Amino acid sequence: MKNILLVVSCLLLLVFPDRAMAAKKVPILIYHSIEEYSGHGQKELYVRPENFEKQMTYLRDHGFTLLTFERWADKEKVDKPIFLTFDDGYKNNLNVFYIFQRLKSENFNPTGTFFIIADFIERPNRLSPSDLKMLANSGLISIQSHTATHPELSKIANYEYELNHSKKKIEKITGKSVIALSYPFGDFDEKVVEETKKYYTYGITTTPGPYIKTGIKNELYLLPRTYIKYSTTLEEFAKIVEAK
Repeated sequence: MKNILLVVSCLLLLVFPDRAMAAKKVPILIYHSIEEYSGHGQKELYVRPENFEKQMTYLRDHGFTLLTFERWADKEKVDKPIFLTFDDGYKNNLNVFYIFQRLKSENFNPTGTFFIIADFIERPNRLSPSDLKMLANSGLISIQSHTATHPELSKIANYEYELNHSKKKIEKITGKSVIALSYPFGDFDEKVVEETKKYYTYGITTTPGPYIKTGIKNELYLLPRTYIKYSTTLEEFAKIVEAK
């Protein structure tokens, strides 16, 4: 019976490869500040560096492959793909880079995507142009867009400035292509998606859950993400990333 089931499974993969892959769940995680909470801002948008390092160690020890959106197609080539995203471009995201450097080895290449608010780059608590260039050149961090000024995109008119200006500004700093947009506040509608398609290959939401290929219209502009919070325990983290 086991041999018969194996043959049937192989035939399904050959005859209906898209359907066979459709059930594969790919976690896309969302972080903000990687720093101890000190009383400013929303506590749940922080993750302590030591907890983040434990989470990354878990991914390393359990066979995950960390990808960026430049390697979107590679999710079909590895056993346990996962995407890590970091919104807003806070200076404390350098902790991500330092932790990645410590954990990097011949068998584990940690990578993540920083979504940057282009017009906030010069602010004291945000990553600087030199930070962004260094990170982009490291091979560990992909620098992408979180718009120019972080508005609710469904309520604006000047999409060219928010979407294209931010893209060009970041590309000028890093010297690398910007292909993904994180919608501020997770706010989007049909108009936002259509405008995003003019400049980007991927649009990232805050709709909870892993990515599952379904073939729906504009699927790559509706990518879901799961929050990792200050209160997220390692056990909860494991359940999120191992969800089948």
